[in-house]
Amino acid sequence: MMRSRYLTCLGREIHLTEWGDAGLPPVIAWHGLARSSRDFDDFATALASRWHVICPDTLGRGLSQWAVDPAREYCLEFYVEQAEALLDQLGLQKVHWVGTSMGGAIGTLGAATRLRGRIKRLVLNDNGPELAAPALARIKAYAGLPPSFAAVTELERYFREIYASFGHLSDMQWRHLTETSLRRLPDGRVTTHYDPAMVQQFDHHPDDYLLWSAWDQLDLPVLCLRGEDSTLLTAETAQAMRERGPRAAVALIPGCGHAPALNTPEQIGLIERFLSADQTP
Repeated sequence: MMRSRYLTCLGREIHLTEWGDAGLPPVIAWHGLARSSRDFDDFATALASRWHVICPDTLGRGLSQWAVDPAREYCLEFYVEQAEALLDQLGLQKVHWVGTSMGGAIGTLGAATRLRGRIKRLVLNDNGPELAAPALARIKAYAGLPPSFAAVTELERYFREIYASFGHLSDMQWRHLTETSLRRLPDGRVTTHYDPAMVQQFDHHPDDYLLWSAWDQLDLPVLCLRGEDSTLLTAETAQAMRERGPRAAVALIPGCGHAPALNTPEQIGLIERFLSADQTP
């Protein structure tokens, strides 16, 4: 069963969901820029009998507190500091890390800095040390100006359009994504669950997602899942990830772009086999 929990990390309340017994090998699953921990519900359910899966809501997303100082706090360095505080409070010295998009960037920077030696294996879901600028600009444009709707079904239609590149989701999965991604405004309309100010990251930290320096310092096994039609992680960058730094294994995921939803047996099995290659404490 899923468990909901709140921890204070660097003075901000961070929400997380947990799956599986605490004594099982721990896996941190960290979501993308404008998403939340609930994106991993299918993934965590599939792993829960063998792994302790911990899925945080990033500051300003989901049920976590919003930033008090957006210009300073909405950046990878602060997210890594909060991740370190979260692991410390959970008493986790060694973890595997599965990160979608921004969650992968947090894992990459963390593994090269504050979490060096604590992340055993790193899975990057359509993320790399360099991201295509046009795709980043499109994400910033829609994420920074979230629309509002009178009805939840209208918001679902919006999500189906902007997240079509996630790949196949059933009607039930689209409804779940919608219901775990909304908040009501004072006027009763519904909008996205996150703080729109989180896109200030791109203004105040313009090179946050240029991580080749961190990448070249990594000394751990890395698996990268690249959506076949991804416009964010280019084929050229994925090839460079194979050739330098930790020399990642790269798997092409058909039928999706940015980013695979990690909701199919094939995608989940690929990750679990990679994580299971190292079961030492």
